[in-house]
Amino acid sequence: MRLLKADQLFRKVIDGGSRKQSRLLGLDVGSKYVGLAVSDDKNRIALPLSVLSRTKTNISLMADDFVTLVSKYSLAGFVVGYPFNLQGQSSPNALQVRLLVGELCKTGKLDDMSYTYWDENFTSKVMCVEALLHPLKLHDPVETKTMTDKFAAVCILQRYLDNMNRELRSADNSGKQGDT
Repeated sequence: MRLLKADQLFRKVIDGGSRKQSRLLGLDVGSKYVGLAVSDDKNRIALPLSVLSRTKTNISLMADDFVTLVSKYSLAGFVVGYPFNLQGQSSPNALQVRLLVGELCKTGKLDDMSYTYWDENFTSKVMCVEALLHPLKLHDPVETKTMTDKFAAVCILQRYLDNMNRELRSADNSGKQGDT
């Protein structure tokens, strides 16, 4: 896997839109679960997908799951939620994210994939997810946890898509104004 800047990954997706691989997978990495969300085929809307169990011994199986998802959803890259602190630096919780990405890289199964980190502040457990899950009135703690992780991935990916699409529109509008 290759780390790209956020705009580079999105440009890769947009430029590759006519080819098969053109969608993105959002990841919310936790100590026990990895929540997953996938973009629609126009990379405008993030959709909840699933949750993978995370243990020290199942990284190869997780990589296999990602390979399957890459093929099934024509994925061009991953948007990985990253816990920056309010000063924009890595927070202590970032270690588990870097460990997972590093372990996935070591498998060699995702070498042709690209990824970027995206600030997950204000997505996971607080604003976005609670607003989405509150109407569901979940009672089972395991179901609540897995739904929280899945929808945190939705929020991470949606914020990324919104930001990148806004920048793309802004660049398009700037180019049009320069043409007149």
